[in-house]
Amino acid sequence: MQRHVLILQPDRSCAQILAAYFRNQGDKVFHTTNTSQACARLKDVRPHIVFVDLHMPNNECIKFLTCLQIECPEAGVVITNRTPNVRLEMLARERGARVFLREPLTPEWISSALKKLKGQPGKAEPPAVIRKLPKVGVPMHVKITFPFALLALIFALAAVYLGGRYVIESIQERFTNQLIDAGTISADSMVQEENQILETLRMLANTEGVSEAIQDLNADRLREIALPVAINSQEEVVEFLNLDGMSVLSLRHRPGGNLEEYEATQGNTTHADWDVVRKVLQQEVDTRGDKYAGLVQSDWGDIFYIAGPVFDQEGDIAGVILIGKSLDSLIRQIREDTLAQISLYDLGGNLLATTTLIQQDIPVVPFEIVSDVIQNQDEGSHTRDFNVASANYSEILGPWEARGGEDLGAIGVALAQNFLVRPSNFTTVQAFFVIAIIFVSVIIIGIILARQVTSPLSRIVQASAKVANGNLEVNVPPVGNDEVTVLAHAFNYMVSGLQEGFIYRDLLGRTVSPEVREALRKSFATGDLKLEGQSALATVLMSDIRSFTTLSEKEDPTTVLKWLNEYFGALVPVITSHGGVVDKFEGDALLAFFGILPTPQSMEESAYQACRTAVDMLDVIKRINVKRAERKEPPLITGIGINSGPLTAGGLGTMNRLNYTIIGNTVNTTQRLQETTREFGESGVVISQFTRTALKNKQEEFRFDSLGHHKFKGKKEGLELFRLWLSDNGKASENSK
Repeated sequence: MQRHVLILQPDRSCAQILAAYFRNQGDKVFHTTNTSQACARLKDVRPHIVFVDLHMPNNECIKFLTCLQIECPEAGVVITNRTPNVRLEMLARERGARVFLREPLTPEWISSALKKLKGQPGKAEPPAVIRKLPKVGVPMHVKITFPFALLALIFALAAVYLGGRYVIESIQERFTNQLIDAGTISADSMVQEENQILETLRMLANTEGVSEAIQDLNADRLREIALPVAINSQEEVVEFLNLDGMSVLSLRHRPGGNLEEYEATQGNTTHADWDVVRKVLQQEVDTRGDKYAGLVQSDWGDIFYIAGPVFDQEGDIAGVILIGKSLDSLIRQIREDTLAQISLYDLGGNLLATTTLIQQDIPVVPFEIVSDVIQNQDEGSHTRDFNVASANYSEILGPWEARGGEDLGAIGVALAQNFLVRPSNFTTVQAFFVIAIIFVSVIIIGIILARQVTSPLSRIVQASAKVANGNLEVNVPPVGNDEVTVLAHAFNYMVSGLQEGFIYRDLLGRTVSPEVREALRKSFATGDLKLEGQSALATVLMSDIRSFTTLSEKEDPTTVLKWLNEYFGALVPVITSHGGVVDKFEGDALLAFFGILPTPQSMEESAYQACRTAVDMLDVIKRINVKRAERKEPPLITGIGINSGPLTAGGLGTMNRLNYTIIGNTVNTTQRLQETTREFGESGVVISQFTRTALKNKQEEFRFDSLGHHKFKGKKEGLELFRLWLSDNGKASENSK
């Protein structure tokens, strides 16, 4: 016969083991991780065997077992668990679970659990808790010390390596290399500046309307065309010349002004004498083309110009365009690229421009040196030392050439000699990366170590906080073999012990009321092992099922017990919700009192709460009887008696066994009151005149039907009794709540 097996397991690895076991035997397996889905499938699946994980969050296991009892009570239940949890196991047993299967889920243990389901003796389960703490394998101090010792060794080796590099490598050679690199960069920067100027020149020369404007001497049209280009390219000087070398338009950027601030002039004829202009007008062409560069010393400063022709539509030269940049701007740009001090010298060695603040301290370069630099530029460079404002500089000299190879002079790149103490770029990069790798490694390993230590400790701290808040369902997974692992094991053992203590306390709470249990706890805490008797003014409530003995004789004891549990299970919460304390159950009778525990109350309050409790009990009993009628079970007619007065409350019994109870004439009278409800023929409440008087101003919430004076055995005087009902005012008050 093929069995239907339902597996409710959030842990997929456990579910796979169980599913594989039953599929190999030809059974049909249904797996789910959700309680609501599992409950919904019970009617369709009708499982023969159900496996449920005990450790599902929010007590989902207990909820599902309750659902299983209703929908499929004939199914066999096996509870799987990883660690012992006495409280949850007890709750599971209350809901029909009898077989518990602890991990690891081996075929042998699964088979043993199935035999227990059939009532056959199975193999004993592995011990739930191994009380012997594991030994420390690798001490924590070793785990922390060894990696940092290793890192210290690596750091020392790296330091020796870098120190050797510093000693072996020549400081002067590194400095010279830096100087040469700066000179190379400066030469490249000069070429880049020329290329940028050439781009601007070509753009303007090829712009439509430029040649016509030059021929027509239309300065406004040229300004309209050239100004946006000059601003966008940040050119300092843009000039347009006609074929006579006269300036049609000259745009020169105002020193210190905004980007768009250009001064415009025209009619200047001095350009015709410039060598670069003559070459263009004569349409000379060299290996680089028809554009020429040169240095011009004019009234508006020393300008580095590049000149080029402008042709009309027939291809004839229409004029000349000059794009220039001052020497100061050139060397400032080069300094930004090289971070060195830049100087420009003419062919005679005279200083033209420099980024050094004190120009007069820079010595003139001898003519012979300039000539040597220009003639032997492919073979080497010339260096010299000089002093500026008490700072020593080393300068490398190279040729300063214009477009086409025309020599303009020499360019000097100087570095302060304090650079001598700095390592080369390559060594600096090496040192940086080595140190960075070491520090990153230290950080990473430190984080890993910190997590290895703090993570389990944090879990224990969090679990301890949950235990402190009353949650005993926590468990710290022990991982590793150090002291923290031992601590995790010890913590789990402690929680297991607390769970057992909780069960004992819970059992005590089931044996006596929670209020009595708390009174016992306080009594023990003060060193008083016995609850002293005390006199009090309180209200007593007693209920009893009419003719229950006759009903119970016709039914099986198990059925009778089930009836009583259902009955009391519905009534007790009503009593406790009004501050009452259930003293005892005697068969089908219940005794409760109000106004003593957990805190004393006035007679008015205790009487009021007892009367409200009785009325609510009648409503609950009515609902119980409706359900019993649907099950074709006889109704439980209940009589309730309430009396108020003096009584004695305290521990009754011996030192070995105590029973907290109430005694006195008030209690005895209450019992006789509830017996008078037999004449009602239905469930009802009878109260004494003492209780009605104690209600005082709260009588308006109830309705009282007088039952006259009754004399009881042992009582000389009669006692007026009343049947209690809830008035319209009481119903309105209840609805408002």
